[in-house]
Amino acid sequence: MNSVAFIFTQAPHGNSAGREGLDALLATSALTENIGVFFLSDGVFQLLENQQPEGVLSRHHAATFKVLPLYDVTNVYISQEDLAHRGLSSQTMFILDAKVITAQEIAQKLSHYDVVLRF
Repeated sequence: MNSVAFIFTQAPHGNSAGREGLDALLATSALTENIGVFFLSDGVFQLLENQQPEGVLSRHHAATFKVLPLYDVTNVYISQEDLAHRGLSSQTMFILDAKVITAQEIAQKLSHYDVVLRF
């Protein structure tokens, strides 16, 4: 199967993009081992610790990102610039160990994937 990159660009609550992307990611992990996961723009909020989605009557799907290593999904990246623009840093507590990299590094890595899906 082709290599697949998943890009999360939406905030975790208020729409279903993050939950649907996570479902697609887990399903795809059964078909291929070459998966990359990128958190860009407001998608960087997907991995924040201590989310409280009950306040907006949403399900807490973000905790499910913790299982990605069990599915052998280890290429997980967060945009350094997008963190900074949102007042976050590599010192922020995330629910998943992700590598913070620059936009240039993200573009380089994405160029190696056959399929890119954005959520």
